[in-house]
Parts: sequence; C-alpha cells; structure tokens
Amino acid sequence: MITFTDNAKSKFLTVLKEENRTGNNVRVTAQKGMSPMAIDYGLAFVEPGEEKEDDKIINFDGFDVYVDPESAPLLEGAIVDYVMGLNESGFKITNPNATKVAGPTGAIADKVQQVLDDQVNPAIRNHGGFVSLVDLKEDIAYLRFGGGCQGCGMVDVTLKQGVEVMIKEAIPELKGVMDITDHTGGENPYYT
Repeated sequence: MITFTDNAKSKFLTVLKEENRTGNNVRVTAQKGMSPMAIDYGLAFVEPGEEKEDDKIINFDGFDVYVDPESAPLLEGAIVDYVMGLNESGFKITNPNATKVAGPTGAIADKVQQVLDDQVNPAIRNHGGFVSLVDLKEDIAYLRFGGGCQGCGMVDVTLKQGVEVMIKEAIPELKGVMDITDHTGGENPYYT
C-alpha cells in the first residue's frame, strides 16, 4: 500500500526522539484536492488515544502508520520520502499511480508542462518558487504555486503578467490559467 524510504524512516525516528513524542505513530492522509483531479497528502503524529477504530495500521521498523479508509485507495502505491533540496525540503509523498487519478494528460497538458519546465520554473527558481500543473479541464490550466511563491504577495502579478502570458503565447487554444494554491498555507514565502 504505502512505502517509507530509508531517508523518511530515519528522519521520522529522529524527530520522534528529538521531540520526546509519547507515541511512535504517524497518520498519512490523502484527499482529492482543490482541483477535481489533484490529490492532497498529509502527515501527522498520532498520539496515544488518537487512533481510530477503522484505521488500517501498517507496521514499519520502529513505528506504525495509520491510514483511514477514505485515504487508503488514494495512497495505493504511495512513497513517503524525506528530501533536502533547493526547491523543496521535508517529507514528500509521491504516488506513481496517482497519474491515473490526478495527472492531466494529452497534447495540451504536455505543452503546458513544457512551458512550465522550460520557461516558468527557471524564471521563478531564484525566489525559491515553482509551479505545477495540477489539472486541465475545459481548456483551462489549473496551477499550484509552491516554495517561495506560496503565500507570496506578488503571486497575482507573477500569474497574470508572467505565467499566464507565457502559457497562452505558447498555447493559444488555451482559454485561461487558474491558480488553485492555498496561499494561506505557505510556511516560508519569499515576501512577508
């Protein structure tokens, strides 16, 4: 169902020890995101008494993972890793099977992704930001801003005068671009 990499296991056990947690458990959740095809993942400690009767419990070396019944189908094949990089750091959940549920496909989606990879993300990387294509529906591209762009006060300008212009110039058949980022959830925006 779900896999923890060695990096994720090690980091989780280190955090448990450093924070003197009373329980050695973590809850992994998944739910459909703001876009109909996106999946939002979450991790949280499970303290004694926070277990639920219908949780599926997966034992790993030194800790247990709790998964609720609604999350279980969306977590099939998911991999929890701990990454340290320029654009992202921390626990990261990926799911190679999620593209069956979450990833936009087709010629227009490929073109949008190409613009993001070749033009948009290199341009905003200096601010620690990145943009991901989450969905493509009725010729509208749904994007999620991350890193320094999540919660940034200039994101509207970046979207309307930068990202949207680049995408629509390269893909004139696209009707629009929409930001579906939860900007209130940004932990480290570039502009505060």
